[in-house]
Parts: sequence; structure tokens; C-alpha cells
Amino acid sequence: MKQKGCIKCGSRDADKKEVAMTGTGLSKMLDVQNNQFLVVYCKNCGYSEFYNKRSSKGSNILDLFLG
Repeated sequence: MKQKGCIKCGSRDADKKEVAMTGTGLSKMLDVQNNQFLVVYCKNCGYSEFYNKRSSKGSNILDLFLG
């Protein structure tokens, strides 16, 4: 049977947060943060996965991360 949890340490203690980042070129020069991501991270070891916020749902991503 496959174990569920963090792929690095096996912990099931995870959380999520939203982050915004600049792109390249003009948006970087003007500091326009037009790229939005959902970060799911392990509270035990810090392993993180980034998901494009436009194409994902937060709770579904957390379920995917934990298995």
C-alpha cells in the first residue's frame, strides 16, 4: 500500500499560502507581480510545491500533495 504524506519526510502536516511574483522583461522592470501561485508546503521539513493559481483549487491541491 502506498504511503500518503510529504514525499521528502512522510509528514502529513502541510499548509498552503498564496504568493505573487513578477515575470520577465517589462513586468520585472516595473515590479508588476502578475504571476500568482499557490504554494503547498510541509510544516516538518519545508518541502514546497508551486501550483499556478489560475488553473488550480486550493483544497484539491492540498489533497494532491498529501495523497
